[in-house]
Amino acid sequence: MSGTIIIGTQFGDEGKGKLIDYLTEESDIVVRFQGGNNAGHTIVVDNDIYKFHLIPSGILYENKTVIIGSGVVIDTKVLCKEIESLEKRGHKINNLYIAGNAHAIMPWHIALDRHEENPRKDKIGTTGRGIGPAYMSKTGRSDSIRMYDFLTDERLSSRIFSILKNNRNYFEMIGFNGNADEIIKEYIAIAKNIRPLIYDAPTFINNELDKGQKVLFEGAQGTFLDIDHGTYPFVTSSNTVASAACAGSGIGPNKITDVLGITKAYMTRVGEGPFPTELDNDTGKKLRDKGKEYGTTTGRSRRCGWLDLVMLNHSKNLNGLTELIITKLDVLSGFNTLKICREYMIDKQNTKQFPGDPYILQNVTPVYQEFAGWNEDISAVKKYDDLPDNTKKYLEFISSYLNLPIKIVSVGPGRKETIVL
Repeated sequence: MSGTIIIGTQFGDEGKGKLIDYLTEESDIVVRFQGGNNAGHTIVVDNDIYKFHLIPSGILYENKTVIIGSGVVIDTKVLCKEIESLEKRGHKINNLYIAGNAHAIMPWHIALDRHEENPRKDKIGTTGRGIGPAYMSKTGRSDSIRMYDFLTDERLSSRIFSILKNNRNYFEMIGFNGNADEIIKEYIAIAKNIRPLIYDAPTFINNELDKGQKVLFEGAQGTFLDIDHGTYPFVTSSNTVASAACAGSGIGPNKITDVLGITKAYMTRVGEGPFPTELDNDTGKKLRDKGKEYGTTTGRSRRCGWLDLVMLNHSKNLNGLTELIITKLDVLSGFNTLKICREYMIDKQNTKQFPGDPYILQNVTPVYQEFAGWNEDISAVKKYDDLPDNTKKYLEFISSYLNLPIKIVSVGPGRKETIVL
């Protein structure tokens, strides 16, 4: 039995897609356990670029099983388009399954998301894809549709008709005037396509773990976008920390053997919210341009800054990290001086403790440790010992500060641009 969780330790966009794809080779099953199509993973294979929003990254291995777990909210139209896109590129999608108890994102959820976000002066910065409202319906327990409802035309039609009827006045108020007959017809057609993929995921995953299969649990977004532990309210609508893998896939915590935390060699954030080490200057622009820091899902430019170890250490504790994976180290080549935040100054006092109150976090002053940079192109390096001395000093400081071993260093977007320690 081997259950390994891959988790983003920052604000998302840490490069999880590539590493999940890389680690899938050693796994039997990959499970996506939370989020929706508000997140995106980019994978580069032999110069071919793949962008996923719902389908787990392991789909490119035809001999692996990939599962969309019960903690995910699923826009079935987006899912069908992803499947169709992969099939057009020559991939046989015969290894994808969907948890029947996962909830669906429906057109009214998207309408509500856009209605809520547009008039606000204090925008959270959502993607407008209906993820938050879908989770609200799920926890509200009355106006939600699950994948199990897609198993018969009668059940799906009845659920859609009932929800539209019961919420007619509210939907009109938010500008959603969908025709019931048209929506039912559209989703019955979708149901026929995905019906064969829907099944009892928790039972299957537990049985496979008991057989000794290796299961990789794939998270979306990052730790500090967690609904409970992130920089609230500038967060996503689900739990993004490692413990959510159990709830979002239907297994017990005793099935988990490793938790691998992925961090960029620097920091980025999309959308609003506190970001202590943000560089709103030419250095931040250089990081953005070199790192191609634009969102997979929205194309929005990412805010960039130096690596924050106060935040990362808190992430280590929240997730119970056992090892660290560092991505985009190659982006730092060509900087004369690099900085890492090792403490915060709060009310004229230095501290290594991350403040849980986001209002305090908004006003901390980062205290930096400076490092000499390197100019060498490291994207072709295959062994740790062949990295420049200054690069190794940078990595060793991170590992020592966090008291965590570094398992993998990524020095480029491709599968082969990876150093295993």
